[in-house]
Amino acid sequence: MDLRLQKSTINKQVSTISITGSKSETNRLLLLQALYSNLTLENTSNSDDSEVMMEALNLKPTTHNLQPINIHHAGTAMRFLTAYFAIQEGSEVILTGSSRMKERPIKILVDTLKQLGAEIIYTENEGFPPIKIIGKKLTQSKVSIAANVSSQYISALLLIAPKLENGLELTLEGAITSIPYIQMTLALLNEIGVTTSFENNTIKVNSQFTIHNSKLIIESDWSSASYYYSIVALSEIGTQITLSSYKQNSLQGDAALVEIYKDFGVETVFNSNNSVTISKILNLKPETLNLQLNNSPDIAQTIVVTCFGLGIGCHLTGLHTLKIKETDRLEALKTELTKLGASISVTNDSLTLQPSDANFLIGRNTTIATYQDHRMAMAFAPLALKTSLVIEDAEVVSKSYPTFWNDLKSIGFQISELK
Repeated sequence: MDLRLQKSTINKQVSTISITGSKSETNRLLLLQALYSNLTLENTSNSDDSEVMMEALNLKPTTHNLQPINIHHAGTAMRFLTAYFAIQEGSEVILTGSSRMKERPIKILVDTLKQLGAEIIYTENEGFPPIKIIGKKLTQSKVSIAANVSSQYISALLLIAPKLENGLELTLEGAITSIPYIQMTLALLNEIGVTTSFENNTIKVNSQFTIHNSKLIIESDWSSASYYYSIVALSEIGTQITLSSYKQNSLQGDAALVEIYKDFGVETVFNSNNSVTISKILNLKPETLNLQLNNSPDIAQTIVVTCFGLGIGCHLTGLHTLKIKETDRLEALKTELTKLGASISVTNDSLTLQPSDANFLIGRNTTIATYQDHRMAMAFAPLALKTSLVIEDAEVVSKSYPTFWNDLKSIGFQISELK
């Protein structure tokens, strides 16, 4: 399904938009709920990724009933389920996914699990899904892993750690990537009563075979909020959008939006009912924005498109994990923004966008390819405040935010399906 977005103007004052729970928190807690059946969850994400996690965790595989589990494009599910099924004694599964998923590396996580005693076999290409996992009791408790890999590898190990006989002592080698996501995992473990420590480059998680009855309410997704920050930044002074429900002391790294978007004249107010109101209060236009996004790479696409829409240059670093996401996000951004007239360059871990002069006109009716990547579709949508455009395969947003297009319509975006 391709969508045409006509050049739109949103109402300055709009009603609250409700965004479901963080996909990152939900997927971690779904795995913990599978390990501790008395854990109950509220405000879970309605994303495709979380639905895939839930379906896979509800299966009861055995060695007599080998079930291929297709997680499609859900990278988080692939990493977390690899660790989960590795400790399910008496089970045997094959984890597979989309053609892109079969190109996304899993070797570092598999090798680390094998060091703990796991039995995992590649069924096609060495180092990549699909993988066959024969669940067994893991007896080792000390292991090391490169610290600059996807934090999802590290979180996958930490989430199963309390169910290991002697817990886990995990040494991170080198500079650590995406620390907030690791801290989120540890904080959620702490919330259900698991004792952890993170000192220097060593993380320890104690074994915890049972927990007291516990109910957790999941905070809404800051990554999804980023698109509204972009919309407000690209709008007139006085524009306000209220989003629910968010915490001022969030576990999510993408809450960095609050500080970053001050540079675009956007103010955030945390309300007493756990909503946030974001407002355009100033027309700020720094010539170039320099940001290090090691801790929040998922909002890089949103930030770049915001800068382009405002004619601002930016230099973003710490983006090396974007090359192994649903697509190579750095190359995808370069290709699609170039179509619109941007001057942009990328390396393996950075992106540089040149500022535009005052008379620059963004290309009209340009078709934006999404590369099976939900964040490409959503990051480019706010540009409809500046020009008309077409978003290809727009339904890809269901991976993390199924109601995205309807929510945009509710605030004034003119969106129609191309036949």
